[in-house]
Amino acid sequence: MKLITAIIKPFKLEEVRESLDQLGITGMTISEVKGYGRQKGHTELYRGAEYVIDFLPKIKIEVAVRDDQTESIIEAISTAASSGKIGDGKIFISPLEKVIRTRTGELNEEAL
Repeated sequence: MKLITAIIKPFKLEEVRESLDQLGITGMTISEVKGYGRQKGHTELYRGAEYVIDFLPKIKIEVAVRDDQTESIIEAISTAASSGKIGDGKIFISPLEKVIRTRTGELNEEAL
């Protein structure tokens, strides 16, 4: 099992969700986060004063999947989240040691 964590631009969330839905992914966790990568934020003008925004709004998506689903999900997220511009995000893949469904006690793939 794997935990796929994707950091994407907020306006790409619906496209990514629809893409994962087509693959039969029935659950995911979404968090509103802030961060920066190579783009290092940007400057804005407010009431005549210029200021720097270091941390940009992003969306963090977490999906726990079976090993055989990993590559297709990575491809789906990558395709849906890409705008071709800097700041599109990153995808991280981590091994999952154990998953437990709290309500039923089901373990691992049955709990997904």
